[in-house]
Amino acid sequence: MTTLTDLNAADSATFVRALHGIYEHSPWIPARAAGQRPFATLAALKLALQAAVDGASEAEQLGLIRAHPELAGKAAIAGQLTAASTGEQASSGLHQCSEGEYATLQQLNADYNARFGFPFILAVKGVHGTGMTRTDIIATFRRRLKHQRVDELAECLRQIHRIAELRLNALLGVRLELGTRIMDWADQLGRLSDAAEGLTCAYLTPAHQHSARQLQAWMDECGLVTHIDAVGNVVGRYASDRPDAKTLITGSHYDTVRDGGKYDGRLGILLPMAIAGQLHANGTRLPYHLEIIAFAEEEGVRFKSTFLGSNAVAGRFDPGLLERRDDAGVSMRDALTAAGHDVGAITGIARRRQDILGYVEVHIEQGPVLLETGLALGVVSAIAGSSRYLVELTGLASHAGTTPMTMRRDAAAAAAEIILMVEQRCLLGSALVGTVGQLEVPGGSVNVIPGHCKLSLDIRAASDSVREAAVADIFAALAQICQQRQVEASIVEIVSAKAAPCAPALMRQLGEAVERAGLPRFDLPSGAGHDAMAMAALTDVAMLFVRCGNGGISHNRLETMTADDADIAARVLRDFLLAYDGAGTGTAGAGPKGAL
Repeated sequence: MTTLTDLNAADSATFVRALHGIYEHSPWIPARAAGQRPFATLAALKLALQAAVDGASEAEQLGLIRAHPELAGKAAIAGQLTAASTGEQASSGLHQCSEGEYATLQQLNADYNARFGFPFILAVKGVHGTGMTRTDIIATFRRRLKHQRVDELAECLRQIHRIAELRLNALLGVRLELGTRIMDWADQLGRLSDAAEGLTCAYLTPAHQHSARQLQAWMDECGLVTHIDAVGNVVGRYASDRPDAKTLITGSHYDTVRDGGKYDGRLGILLPMAIAGQLHANGTRLPYHLEIIAFAEEEGVRFKSTFLGSNAVAGRFDPGLLERRDDAGVSMRDALTAAGHDVGAITGIARRRQDILGYVEVHIEQGPVLLETGLALGVVSAIAGSSRYLVELTGLASHAGTTPMTMRRDAAAAAAEIILMVEQRCLLGSALVGTVGQLEVPGGSVNVIPGHCKLSLDIRAASDSVREAAVADIFAALAQICQQRQVEASIVEIVSAKAAPCAPALMRQLGEAVERAGLPRFDLPSGAGHDAMAMAALTDVAMLFVRCGNGGISHNRLETMTADDADIAARVLRDFLLAYDGAGTGTAGAGPKGAL
């Protein structure tokens, strides 16, 4: 078995020969990376190979893409693929296509080549030797045919890097112990759904309660002391051998949006569970208590009660939420009681600030930044604050045929101008985004000028001052648009949430752990809200983002990530936990006890 040490010690020619099959028919890639040895970690080697491709000319990149065979193409049928490609395509059963599937894939190959000028590339093999189903491959093919050429070129290169990663793992005999366990758990948990199709796990539904019991069972197996608290949070405690030690909390949420992804929130629970299980098996104890909390409700799907679980832990539970009713008329109070929870005990969930060291959350990025940067991990600098409003515009409904264009008071036209204005203003800010996600013309008719229009407004930024300045400018421009169009505006604020900066000391220590893994530290803000926002009211917080695939899609069944990324994220968090002494110094202090 080849080792990283072997590769580092080899002469350049031997190094290139050893990696000749990692990138299809492209020995120039390892040749360009050879000069950067020695590589301290496998991650550093992978990055060097990736950088060689990313730094190549477009002609070289196209040559690399064209060196790869079509899926179930003529070369595959004729048995002309490399051994690696043959095994990868066989893992998805592409050698067993029906006549109709072959015909479909042949047509898709032809359409794709005609549109883009290069073959469709997809990493079809999984970490267990099995791969994507033929149905999934065809669906992905059709979806990507709609891309622009520049985006699809980048996606093909990302898929090639993934294929190379899997081949390199096989060459070096890499066992993704943590990553594989995390992905297996996510798959199992993802089957517990309120819906027959896709994943929906709303607060206190049967699927939600089943998920809680399953998480508790897994935590028990990992050596944690567990309970499910009065609001439905699943809590696992990995106790220090120092009774008077303080507690570091990690975790995330296990509820989902409707038809959501299986890694959003859940990754931040399963990943530290896998680490705790490994520490327990090795007899390793930390110099502080580690608490893993699977928060019961973050998305707010059923009762519009976002961050319910983390707010309860942070001592900010709102008793008024108990009277909220779902679409079926069931109150939260009744739902909690029916699930066996003691409503009167909820306030007792709150942790004492003086007992807590901090809160660290691992989460998929839910965006494309890490994917497009080519990095598996990022350190979150701040969680964006949010200002949300409902805007109602009132003009004058009148006949579409008889009212001259210069005499109209068109509420929909004003809304259209406002949407474009929001887009233009938010292009000017740093880490600033603006969205009009709802737009309605109540009672609209094809032959009537809209007299009424409703729209939402969502402004987010990692800096409160940037966000507030944008809101002020948008309101001023909105007023001017309405004045020019003789339209009245009513604006109601529905959310005002301040940004949650991450603690510099925790960020530094996370960043150091990332760098020790052989990756560069990369900081980025979070545009989405997370449980860390609520926990920031209790203690210092930090977040580690993990790359997600499919263009960064999340809150969607297409949400995806790799076992390799889960594994390196787990190793980084484990390194952070072992080095953290609770004093913000990042030194090990007396250090963990037991085998590492």
